[in-house]
Amino acid sequence: MAGDDDVAEALWYVGPGRAEIREERLKPLADGQVRVRALYGAVSRGTEALIAAGRVPASEYQRMRAPFMGGVFPFPVKYGYATIGQVEAGPEALLGRTVFTLHPHQTKFDLPADAAVLVPVDIPLSRAALSANMETALNATWDAAPGPAGRIAVIGAGVVGTLVGYLCARIEGTEVTLVDVNPAREELARTLGLNFAKPEAAPSDCDYVFHTSATAAGLTTALNIAGDEASILELSWYGAGIVSVPLGGTFHSRRLKIISSQVGKVAPSHRASWTPRLRLEAAIELTADPRLDALLTPAVAFRELPVRLPDILNPQSGVLCQLITYR
Repeated sequence: MAGDDDVAEALWYVGPGRAEIREERLKPLADGQVRVRALYGAVSRGTEALIAAGRVPASEYQRMRAPFMGGVFPFPVKYGYATIGQVEAGPEALLGRTVFTLHPHQTKFDLPADAAVLVPVDIPLSRAALSANMETALNATWDAAPGPAGRIAVIGAGVVGTLVGYLCARIEGTEVTLVDVNPAREELARTLGLNFAKPEAAPSDCDYVFHTSATAAGLTTALNIAGDEASILELSWYGAGIVSVPLGGTFHSRRLKIISSQVGKVAPSHRASWTPRLRLEAAIELTADPRLDALLTPAVAFRELPVRLPDILNPQSGVLCQLITYR
């Protein structure tokens, strides 16, 4: 008979706006796998809001499956992709080590050893929760490939947008502006060395524009401020929504380009020499800057998630990266 060490608890989205915690029995650990006890996690607010609302289009049911996801869309599904934990069993070289995993919200779980990426000892485990979003931002900058001395705008000061701005500002000579309707985001921008503007004051004639707000108004702003022959990197995921795009203005006369960016594949510019694991390792190392703690919302206990998620996922919540603690 299985003991308590073989029982885990996992968060499941079970209907529109409803989540619950379910017990799961873990099978005996297979060769080549590790058993991880979760310490911290993070809610991917934008994506999980769409998951919780059941707004994944049927055409994307397979492509939107997260690693180690349970269930099927639209419900019930065990979803999430940011968990940091300690290896309790598996290869000796990993025993007791702390690792980042692209695993749903669960107290402990088994996965292949090569899917557990070590967290450097100088990075706090709570900040490592940003790694999945950092990986998305890194891939987006690779897709855009901005060079030195460019004028760059990022529309939408959520976690991914802010991290895109943070990475672009590391490029020599760039002028990076974070654009958002919420004036409270100005302090965040300044903390990370970025300019800030509300949409009506956004800089014009930008060389690169990243759009992350998932709104028609944000995409309109992106089109309006892009310079001649500029690229607009679209990172927003709209789920089953339909968005109006104003292409009757300067879109053709300025020969603008709208390019989709999505983390599911390594950007073509790096695909020949970078694997998804190497990209994730790089993303984890990029979270070393203590200033990034400004993106973290104080942790909520795992068992409180079913009650707290409606507020966390509310677009007006002000939450950036919602930490989860399993301690």
